[in-house]
Amino acid sequence: MSTFVHRYELDTSRPSGKQAARDLAVRALAPAVGLWCLIVGIGFLIVEPLGDLPAGDGIEGWFAERRTPVLNTVTEWVGHLGMTQFVIAATALTAIYLWWRTRQWWFAVVPALAVSLQALIFLTSSLVVGRERPDVEKLDDAPPTSSFPSGHTGASAALWFTLALLAQRIENRVLRWVVTVLCMIVPFAVGVSRLYRGMHGPADVAAGLLNGAVCVVLAWGYLRRDTRRGAAGAGRQD
Repeated sequence: MSTFVHRYELDTSRPSGKQAARDLAVRALAPAVGLWCLIVGIGFLIVEPLGDLPAGDGIEGWFAERRTPVLNTVTEWVGHLGMTQFVIAATALTAIYLWWRTRQWWFAVVPALAVSLQALIFLTSSLVVGRERPDVEKLDDAPPTSSFPSGHTGASAALWFTLALLAQRIENRVLRWVVTVLCMIVPFAVGVSRLYRGMHGPADVAAGLLNGAVCVVLAWGYLRRDTRRGAAGAGRQD
């Protein structure tokens, strides 16, 4: 696990454009097709054989019954952390910062790759599944996409889980743990805010988290790295 997290530190060699493109296709795009099939399959299962999961209505109603002006404001701001505009801006800034700090373009593209894969899977699977949004009062304007999976949750997971991996480079142990925990919490908070505001059901949020998390793993590992050689060299230095 440690070698996977630190793979771009253990092997800093520059790949050729051909190698990067080949690895991207084999190690990220091809598995992403499998993820898309899984999410669409789950969506079809929910909509038809499972009758749109009527048990979820109780959870959605529970949140709707407990709305307060304060929670309405808090969840609105939390939801902004998964908005398209915020995620795109934060991803671009992260990529620019990584390139400036490391001069490794093949590493700097990782956040953008994670978010882009997630967005592509979300948009297409949402269109295919076409699940209706919860039957409760909605506190936000409904986007043209359907309810499954949650785009806000998936986008925030792709961004903030990537930031959690990047946080492992922080040398101060306490600060590293604090930043990691905060980054890991954000997507779950966004998911809860979408439930509270009546925009998604529990299954939509869970699928969004799955989409974002898997896309982070695919993006982080898209390029072949020789971590064994790097780990051995680090061990000799110690």
